[in-house]
Amino acid sequence: MDPVFDRLEATIRARRDAPSDTSYTASLFAKGRPKIAQKLGEEAVETVIAACSGDEASIVPEAADLMFHLAVLLVDAGLSLDDVRAELERREGVGGLVEKAGRTG
Repeated sequence: MDPVFDRLEATIRARRDAPSDTSYTASLFAKGRPKIAQKLGEEAVETVIAACSGDEASIVPEAADLMFHLAVLLVDAGLSLDDVRAELERREGVGGLVEKAGRTG
């Protein structure tokens, strides 16, 4: 994985058990997965709004917030960005419609 994402994930893991009054990340973990998922959704909407409004200057910062909150959710679920990378690698070379049709659940 990219060193920036490795460091981000390591920081998130380290802050998971920090006092929630000293770390935003720790406060998300303390509030639980529903709050983490809510924040992820909010950041996704903000990214979409930036993209649709033509505010190119805001897309990257919003995407960074989105990826941060996704990483928090993954860590909370006992997963990692490497798990997502592995899934993308598994899908590589498979057409989107074929891949989607092969999903279960």
